[in-house]
Amino acid sequence: MAHNTMDENGAAQTPITVIVVDDDPMIGQTMRIILNDYSNHHVSVCAIATSGRECLEQIAQHNPNVVLVDIAMPGMDGIELTRAIRANTHAPHVLILTSLGPTDTVQRAVEAGAEGFISKTDAPEDIIRRIIGVCDGTPQFNPASERQLINDLHAQQPNARRQQARAMLDALPEREREAVILAAEGLTNQQIAQRMFISERTAKAHLSAASNRLCMGRTQMARLVERADLP
Repeated sequence: MAHNTMDENGAAQTPITVIVVDDDPMIGQTMRIILNDYSNHHVSVCAIATSGRECLEQIAQHNPNVVLVDIAMPGMDGIELTRAIRANTHAPHVLILTSLGPTDTVQRAVEAGAEGFISKTDAPEDIIRRIIGVCDGTPQFNPASERQLINDLHAQQPNARRQQARAMLDALPEREREAVILAAEGLTNQQIAQRMFISERTAKAHLSAASNRLCMGRTQMARLVERADLP
């Protein structure tokens, strides 16, 4: 999978490759123009898809760095598609392309594996900055999605979802579960190792094993712990 980097002289290397998924073909074409023309060769749209099924086929063919996913699509919606994309080994980053909808959209998308949100009305430079940023490992949330996520996290969690989250955590081996809970508190691998009296390598192995069992990244596991609302 290609990745955008800079050499020692600051010259651009292989551009970040992007697939745009929206059931409106005009949105896909518009995003292609914005990203290809305004990114100074840092970003390149390698494909456009109008459905979840087509997107998965394009991912297999092009192996992109980032997928921009429309949240509201007929058939497989953006959240279901995000979950399917992120379940694969070496999955691309997913940014949700949306104007936001139901109040729990952001939280559900993050739990599915999305790493940020881009509004269809964001300025070109903001869209490009978020795509580059997510490839550098930084979650990308515009102000609207940040506000919604904060509201969602402060809302009372339904008992059924809380119990489901607890059951998923309880299904983990004890040491993996402990490592996941400590990671959710914001501890680094080194700090987790110190708290568990193990090596940093072992702590990392516990988190990796838990991630594989749950089919979740570190951010999603943290959301799972928050949803479990452990006593």
